[in-house]
Amino acid sequence: MDNRSVVMNKHTNLLELEEHIYHLADVEEPNTFRNLFPYDEVPKIAFNNRIVPHNMPEHIWITDTTFRDGQQSRAPYTTEQIVTIYDYLHRLSGPNGIIRASEFFLYTKKDRDAVYKCLERGYQFPEVTSWIRANRKDFQLVKEIGLKETGILVSCSDYHIFYKMKMTRQQAMFHYLHIVRECLEFGISPRCHLEDITRSDMFGFVIPFCLELMRLQEQYKIPVKIRACDTMGYGVNFSGAVMPRAVQGIIYGLTTHAGVSSENLEWHGHNDFYKAVTNSTTAWLYGCSGVNTSLFGIGERTGNTPLEAMVFEYAQLKGSLDGMDTTVITDLAEYFEKEIGEKIPERTPFVGKNFNVTRAGIHADGLLKNQEIYNIFDTEKFLKRPPLVAVSNTSGLAGIAHWINNYYRLSEEQKVDKNSELVTKLKKWVDAQYEDGRVTVISDEELIAAIEQYSQELNIIL
Repeated sequence: MDNRSVVMNKHTNLLELEEHIYHLADVEEPNTFRNLFPYDEVPKIAFNNRIVPHNMPEHIWITDTTFRDGQQSRAPYTTEQIVTIYDYLHRLSGPNGIIRASEFFLYTKKDRDAVYKCLERGYQFPEVTSWIRANRKDFQLVKEIGLKETGILVSCSDYHIFYKMKMTRQQAMFHYLHIVRECLEFGISPRCHLEDITRSDMFGFVIPFCLELMRLQEQYKIPVKIRACDTMGYGVNFSGAVMPRAVQGIIYGLTTHAGVSSENLEWHGHNDFYKAVTNSTTAWLYGCSGVNTSLFGIGERTGNTPLEAMVFEYAQLKGSLDGMDTTVITDLAEYFEKEIGEKIPERTPFVGKNFNVTRAGIHADGLLKNQEIYNIFDTEKFLKRPPLVAVSNTSGLAGIAHWINNYYRLSEEQKVDKNSELVTKLKKWVDAQYEDGRVTVISDEELIAAIEQYSQELNIIL
């Protein structure tokens, strides 16, 4: 006999059958979903056509892991660099705090000094939070600094529980709950990082574990946050895909079956299969308020979801930037390249040197007539980056003039036109290059050198 209750869903105004209560399945052998993840083959994307509804929260936001996951794949930042980047993130976040929080390591003196200096800034957003492993020694660092929230690593797939931690599911759950309870005893809000969720047994471990976490939240009246971590980038955003790879299904399971509220739920993606951005957006669409990101996607292996990408995803979904200052993205990119020495690939959207540079001759002709034909939006307004036309044998006098004016950001009074002597000389030099058999686009460095030479000859200052 099925004794589950029939209740009215006030959101959909439809009667629903109460969901089953999911209990921990303390299996003897790990469930590695070998049918989906055969190690000697490419992983498989399977479908069962179970569809869940869109459920985007009223309020969505971005969180940052530049100083945690972002530091796991590069040389550590200095204390001064961390504080400078944090200042930039505050400016980018805007008055509404769309970049809600940033997480920090606490293990070295440098890390702790950076935390103290960022706390001294007194910014409400991004909130300074930490990341620790699920042990008492790490938790002691959080207590000493006095942070209000900390992330805790709670690996949830059998790959980690059985093979890395050498525990059973029950042992892992008890271990995790112990440290979470200790956080709550000291009034610290725990953020539970469900590592490797896209290879986990959602109904046999993840949801039963999260139900216990929600009971602790009710008991202590302190938010217990959940971060769903697509650690290996296996998540897919295809409607009707099977668990545990389905992003929609994971978010639906956590909100509906485990009772995690949208505002306490966050998605953390990796880009191993080029899906970090689309999976993060999908998490928003299906009930997750927060998406965790790293500046320029810098992170473990192929990297995390790029923060700057989600800024523009947010604007496209909400129809507004809600106060975010996107010009700071360009400031950050320049700081990373000039001061930190991080090489950003030239074609990286929004921040690469050539992201809005047109090279094809027919495209250049269109861009010169109207920017909107080949520019994604007003990149000068939002990123301080006017569109450029690369110079080749098809550029013509107008194309060369356009390049000079935009590259040097000349004012209306300073701009050169296609009839200027400088442009004419450059056109002759460009033509000579291609008459000799050249087939490649002329590089910025070559153009700058030629412009400097002819400017000196003509006594022109750009």
